[in-house]
Amino acid sequence: MTSFAPDSIVLNRKLPLWYQVSQSLRASILGRSPQDPLRLPTEEQLAGHYGVSVLTMRQALKELEDEGLITRHRRRGTFIEPDVRRATPVRLLGSVDAIVAQQSGMTTELLDHGAVKVPPELAEHFPDVTELAAYHRLRGDEKTGEPTNHARNHIRPELAARLDPDDLIRWPMTKVLRDIVGADISRITDTVEARLADPETARLLQVPLLSPILHYTGITYDTRGRVLDVAVIHYRGDRFSFSVTLDAAN
Repeated sequence: MTSFAPDSIVLNRKLPLWYQVSQSLRASILGRSPQDPLRLPTEEQLAGHYGVSVLTMRQALKELEDEGLITRHRRRGTFIEPDVRRATPVRLLGSVDAIVAQQSGMTTELLDHGAVKVPPELAEHFPDVTELAAYHRLRGDEKTGEPTNHARNHIRPELAARLDPDDLIRWPMTKVLRDIVGADISRITDTVEARLADPETARLLQVPLLSPILHYTGITYDTRGRVLDVAVIHYRGDRFSFSVTLDAAN
C-alpha cells in the first residue's frame, strides 16, 4: 500500500525536535491533495525521513493524534483522518514551519490583490519602497465552508513579480514566499491581540459586530534584516485560542 509522502524540514536544534517534526508533518497533512494516500509511513521510516530518533517521532505523532489529525491502529498502521474539524490554537514557538502549519488546512478565497501605496502604518517597515503588493484572502473550514479568518499581506514588489496568485489559494503565504518564490526568510515576529470585530471583519467572518476576535500581526524578515512581508490576520474568537510554548534554556 502506498504511503503519504511528507515534506522535508531543516531542524533548528534550539527548539524541541518533536514539536518541529509534528508541525512540519501537520503542514504536510493539511496541505495534501485529495488524491494523496491516507496511510502514513511507519515510525521508523518517518524518523529516518526527519533525521530524528524513533522516540522523538512517537512524541510528534502523539501530538497529532491528540489533535485528531491521525489515528493509530495496532498492526494496521497510522492513518490521516480525512474529515476532522480543524479548530486549532494559534501557537507561536519561533519556527517558520510552525507558522506554515498554523496557516494550512483551510479553504482559501483570494478576494483581491494588486499594487498599493505603502500604508502609513507600514512605512517604518518598508522605508526603501513607495509601493507594495497587497493580497486579501478569506479562509474557511474545509469541511463546512464556515469562514474562520481573513488575512491581508503586504509584500515587496520584487517578490510579487515572482509570485503566482493562484498559489495562494492552495498554500499559505509563508510557504509560497519560502518554497516557491525562494525568499531567504530568517525570522518571523508575531503579535496577537484581543480586539472587537469591525464592520468588515464581522461581514467576512459572519459574526455579530463587536464580537471578540484575535488580531494577529506577523512580520517576516530576510537574512539581511529587511522586512519581506507584513501579515495581518483576524481570527474568529469562537474558533481559535492563543498559546505559547517556551523551551527552557539548558
